[in-house]
Amino acid sequence: MTTEQLYNELNYVNHSREKRTYYANLVIGNPDLVSKLLEILFKVNDKISPRAAWVFEFMCSDNIETIIPHLDKFTEQMHKVHLDSAVRPVAKVCELIAKAYTSKTENKIKEFLTPIHKERIIETCFDYMINDEKVAPKAYSMSTLFIFGKEYDWIYPELITILERDFSEQSAAFKARARQILKKINKNGKR
Repeated sequence: MTTEQLYNELNYVNHSREKRTYYANLVIGNPDLVSKLLEILFKVNDKISPRAAWVFEFMCSDNIETIIPHLDKFTEQMHKVHLDSAVRPVAKVCELIAKAYTSKTENKIKEFLTPIHKERIIETCFDYMINDEKVAPKAYSMSTLFIFGKEYDWIYPELITILERDFSEQSAAFKARARQILKKINKNGKR
């Protein structure tokens, strides 16, 4: 399948779990499509970009190791994504990567995720926290930053500052996640 054919197929992707799962499985079954999917995802001003992001998120949720050959491209380009409906799945993939990296279960992410990849993810997540993003990307970013904060001791003080500063102006969902993250930081004795 060419990039153009995949692009046309993505027109059929919608918010339904069924469609996202179908196309995620198509990509998982044809690993050569992952780079084409990312190419479409990173056409950040295109209305199909979010659809590629949804499929990419489902692919990573199903098998996070499928991202490994594409970690460089994903982490180099993800900061450019700006359409709300594409930002959320990108933030979710960052969280999935962080969870896999720190999982007690053996996986290849632990082997292939480099300090550069982590730094790019951390930077993008902090951008999501300080920019005018919706709650979901902020929530995924909080979790990702909390996870990587166990390894990078400078993250927690920055994250605490942002959470406390923004707390009063944010939604109930943001406040609930922020309380949860602050409680976990306090529990780890990092405050």
